[in-house]
Amino acid sequence: MLVRRYQFAVVLLCILISFSCATAPQKPGEKIQVAEPAGPSEKSFTNSIGMKFVMIPAGTFMMGSLSNEPKRDSDERQHRVIIGKPFYIQTTEVTQGQWREIMGNNPSDFKNCGDDCPVEKVSWNDCQEFIRKLNRQEGTNKYRLPTEAEWEYACRAGTDTPFYFGDCLSTDQANYDGNNPMPGCSRGEYRKRTVPVGSFPPNAWGLYDMHGNVWEWCQDWYGDYPSGHVTDPIGPSSGEFRVLRGGSWFSYARRARSANRYWGGPGGRFNRFGFRGALGDVVDKLE
Repeated sequence: MLVRRYQFAVVLLCILISFSCATAPQKPGEKIQVAEPAGPSEKSFTNSIGMKFVMIPAGTFMMGSLSNEPKRDSDERQHRVIIGKPFYIQTTEVTQGQWREIMGNNPSDFKNCGDDCPVEKVSWNDCQEFIRKLNRQEGTNKYRLPTEAEWEYACRAGTDTPFYFGDCLSTDQANYDGNNPMPGCSRGEYRKRTVPVGSFPPNAWGLYDMHGNVWEWCQDWYGDYPSGHVTDPIGPSSGEFRVLRGGSWFSYARRARSANRYWGGPGGRFNRFGFRGALGDVVDKLE
C-alpha cells in the first residue's frame, strides 16, 4: 500500500514539474531566441514595428559567378561558402514607415511613394544607428545587417543562375532599368523610381526585391574574395568602402544579378541606397 502511494506521489510530482516548465514565463527582455526551428511557428516572426523575418537554413553554396556568366565582373571569383548556422533575414527592404517609427524622420527622395516603399538615401552609418535604436527598442542585441555571404546565399535560395528567376530578369519580376536587360533577353519598363516593397514575386525562401528597387547595404568591408572555401565569412577586417548588393531601380539588369558586387563609402547617401535587416548570433563576430 505504501509503495503504491509513493509511486502515485512521484507521478503527480512529475506532472506538476512538466506543467510548470511548459508554462514558464519569458524572462524580461528575452524577446527573440535564435535557434534551429522546432516547428513552423519558429520559422518566421514579425517584430513590434512590422518588420517580418524568415529563418534561412544553414547550408553550403557557390558564391560568385562562373567565368562564362554574361556581364560578370572580375571581383566575382566563384568559391565555396559554408553558412554554418541558420539566421533570420527580413523578407523585404526596410520601409519608409519602419524607418520613421524608429528614427522619427524620413530621408527618402521618393516620399510620395508611401510608407510601404523602401527607405532610401540612407548611408551605412545611418543603418547602424537605426539598428542600434531597434535593438534597444526590441530588448536584444541581435539585429544587424546581413554579411555579404549571407545576402547572396539568401538571394540565391538554392539557385545557380544569374537571377533566382533564371537567366533573364523581367520588369514584371523586379524594378530596374528595363531598357538594359541581359544579353538575349527582352526589354521592359523603366519606372525611374522605387515601388512598394513586395510588388513582385519572391524567391523560393520568401524574400522580395533581392533584385532591384534599392541597393542593399551589407555589413562587410569591400575586398577581394578568398581563393579557397570558407565558413561564415565576414569580409576584410578594414577597408575604405562597404558592400552593397542587389541593384536598384536605376540599375541595368547586370547590376541586379545575384553575384554582382557594388560598394560605397560608409557615409554615402543616394536615393538608390537602402537595406534590409538580419538577425542572428554572427553579430558577436562583427563587433
